[in-house]
Formats: sequence, structure tokens, C-alpha cells
Amino acid sequence: MLTLSTILLLTFLYTTVAEAIDTPEDIITMDNGCVCCSIRGDLIRTLAQLEKRRHEFDAILLETTGLADPAPIVYTCQTNPKINESYRIDSIICLADCKHLTQHLDEQKPDDSVNEALQQVAFADKILLNKVDLVSEEEKKKVKERLGRINNFATIIETERSRAPLDKILGLNTFNIESILKVEPNFFDDDDDSKKSHNLDLVQSVGVQFKGNLHAQWFNMFMMDLLKERAADLYRTKGVLSFHGQGDVKFVFQGVHEQINFGPASEPWGSDEERTNKFVFIGKNLNRKELTKSLMECLYKE
Repeated sequence: MLTLSTILLLTFLYTTVAEAIDTPEDIITMDNGCVCCSIRGDLIRTLAQLEKRRHEFDAILLETTGLADPAPIVYTCQTNPKINESYRIDSIICLADCKHLTQHLDEQKPDDSVNEALQQVAFADKILLNKVDLVSEEEKKKVKERLGRINNFATIIETERSRAPLDKILGLNTFNIESILKVEPNFFDDDDDSKKSHNLDLVQSVGVQFKGNLHAQWFNMFMMDLLKERAADLYRTKGVLSFHGQGDVKFVFQGVHEQINFGPASEPWGSDEERTNKFVFIGKNLNRKELTKSLMECLYKE
């Protein structure tokens, strides 16, 4: 049994009644978890072929191994024009073994690099915490607390024998730039000292929020410098932004490594809504105080 694996759910931009696909060419095997070379070409070609049969199914699930990095698949799906026309990434789902997960999160890699278990938890929108029936309530609580410190905005769904409630994982569009709007408010209240006292993971979630309007040019320069220097360390980024001179338009963004999607939110700032900028960073060796200081230097000054 795999201790950890990642599932990327792709949905069509329309929905029909699905039937199982059982022909050999519909299955792609990603040997050794490598999707960074020829496999990505195979993936693009297969998705393009399946697009012609779009009336036969509702969604496509791509399951990687426990060693895979989801980022190249995400990058491929988002940057290929032909794929982008017909598919969207609905969610990134991590299947984790509650009984053995901790030992994999604690695995030491050469040169203090991040292990695959931490990476997959960091990238996830949803975490299926499997085999919860094989651990005590206290053990389960500790695992969930640790997952929350690594990736605070991922929804944790408890399962036994991998039996997941489909209505909680399929067709919910959780991989979208407005998901930042649903992050729990108390996440941004955590201070560095309280996190450092019990968080030894290289990868962690950091939340920053402050009021005011950002200077668009200064913020763009900050993000360009940050991604240039730390893109490899930043697995996921999300934000809600208020810019000077943009009226009531509320902007949102999300990123995977150096790839950032940015645009206006579906709803503008309310007339009585406080203009609060919010940022979520999930990555390696993050310093909340430094990030807060640098971001606040991007505020527009009268």
C-alpha cells in the first residue's frame, strides 16, 4: 500500500453523464513518478485525444505515485493552450496514511532538502487522511495538527479503506484563484513565536494580513524579486489585494512556484468592507516577520 499519493482532478468546462473508460490507450502509467520529461508530452497528447470524447465522461483523475512532484503536471495543464481550452484543474488531492505519515514527514533527505511527503502535503487543496481507524484519537489529533501547520488551507477529510465521500472531492473547483477568500480568519492571527515553538518542519504555512491599499508597481517589483530568489522554496502562494487607484475592484492571485495567476475577484469590495490585504505562503524556511515587513513597504503612501 502506498503511504502517500497525489490525485489531480481535472474537470471539463461542461458536464455530462459519465461512463467508465476501459480501453488501454486511456491509461497513462507514470513510471518512477517522473512527469518532467517525455511523460508530459504523453499526457498532453492523451488529454487532447480524450477531448474529442468529452460527451462520455465528467472528469479525469490523474494519480501520481508517492514520490511525484505535482508541480510539473499543474504547469503543463495551465500553460498548454490546447489543454486550457477544454480543461481546468479542479483540485489537488493528497491521499495520506494516518498511521505511517509522521515517519515519512520526518524522513531526512541529503543536504536538508524537502522530502516528497512534505511536498505533496504542501501542494494539496484536500488531504484524504486514510486509515484513521488504525490510530488512537490522540494520534489522529497530532497528525491533523501537523498537517495544518504545513498546509493550513487544505481541507482534511478522514477516511477508512480509502472510501472518500465523492461530493466532498469532485467538482468543487477548489484549485482556483478565489480559494484564498475561504481561508479561516484566525490563520492570520498566528504569530511567529507560537509557530516556531512547535513546528520543526522545513515546510510550513505562513499568513500575512494588513489594511490599506497597495502600490501596484511596488508590489509587482516585490513579487518579481521574491519569485526570482525563492521560487523553488514557494510551493503555493495565494492573496487578496486592494490596489490604490482601482476603485472597488478586489484582486486575487494564486501561484505554484514561479507561475502566478492573477485577476479581479468575482465580487468587488463592499461599500462597508475593510480593505484588508491577505497573503498565504506555503513553502520552505519562511520568515513571517520579514515577509510582513516587505509587503507592508508596498503600501501606497499619500
